Amino acid sequence: MRSDEAALAEAYKRHAPASRALARRLAREPALAEEVVQEVFIRLWHQADRYEPSRGSLRSYLLAHTHGRALDLVRSEAARRRREERDSQMQAEPAYDLERDVMARTTAAQVRDALAALPENEREAVELAYFQGHSYREVAEMLGAPEGTVKSRIRSGLSRLRKVMQAADASEAGP
Repeated sequence: MRSDEAALAEAYKRHAPASRALARRLAREPALAEEVVQEVFIRLWHQADRYEPSRGSLRSYLLAHTHGRALDLVRSEAARRRREERDSQMQAEPAYDLERDVMARTTAAQVRDALAALPENEREAVELAYFQGHSYREVAEMLGAPEGTVKSRIRSGLSRLRKVMQAADASEAGP
């Protein structure tokens, strides 16, 4: 047994640097290269009888195994990365957020109720400006009112909306 250990140590000393260099060149990651070299020499230790000197040198035997194992590992890592990317893309869609949806619907209902409570001239001006995207000048033309008056109605309407929304928030917060 000691002679086997000494033989393995000598084989490692002589051939591990070449195996490591080949594995690094193929794997492009030092940690993967070290794993390949370790596996190749463990395989040599456990299956020394598989090496046939008549078929070539120990160095070429080890390099052939290093080459094959490194390619297997590189392919395996590439497949793993593709699987992880595919899985992350499939899970990337945000989950339906029921709480957010309920809050948005509640807020929308509060805004509709608050708008309905505004005097008609303020509500029309706010709706045209903020919900339909018209400028002050366009709202003034549409309502047949002076631009300054429309601005005042919008400002007053927004102020009332803010107060109603703040009151709604305060009542939801509780005592």
